[in-house]
Amino acid sequence: MSQRMPMPSLYVIEDTAMNAFATGRDPKHAVICATTGLLARLDRSEIESVVAHELGHVQNYDIRLMSIVTVLVGLIALLADWLLRMTFWGGSKRDNNREGGQLQIILFAAGIVMALLSPLIAQLIQLAISRRREFLADATAIAITKNPEGLVRALQKIGKDTEPLEAANKATAHLYISNPLKNTHGAVGLFSSFFKTHPPLEDRIKALKAL
Repeated sequence: MSQRMPMPSLYVIEDTAMNAFATGRDPKHAVICATTGLLARLDRSEIESVVAHELGHVQNYDIRLMSIVTVLVGLIALLADWLLRMTFWGGSKRDNNREGGQLQIILFAAGIVMALLSPLIAQLIQLAISRRREFLADATAIAITKNPEGLVRALQKIGKDTEPLEAANKATAHLYISNPLKNTHGAVGLFSSFFKTHPPLEDRIKALKAL
């Protein structure tokens, strides 16, 4: 890297599940945390690769980006609420103009649709961005370590771990190097991939091997 990153704060979670995460709005306020299960079952080069992946999230300002995305999708929900309120109060003032009444109905319908769909759209946007940033963090880890095989082996071992991380929840799942909620199932079929916090480990490994 052209500029040396500040040393992040390091923490360990007492849990036999294999996982790690990073948080912090910028490199000067970064935290990296790994589980005891990961530290015990990976070798030195694999641990270095996992830590480099998490440093990649920090270096790429992913936490800040996800915070901005959360604010933006929140604005969509506020806009939907504003449309509903505007059409409601406008509806109380009856207008004999037929065109005005039709416009009011259209705005009211648009407000209802946005109010119903905005939480789903917001979640899909956040999850899609989260999945893409995992690939970027993997690539950044390789740029740091110059050792793609270390990260490949680490992801393979993490993928074989079926134990969920007790400290994780749906709100924080996207922070981890791999989905910590191993025993949860979302949508099935064609749209199931849209609701995942992480891309499949097989796809990430394939991308790393292609580097």
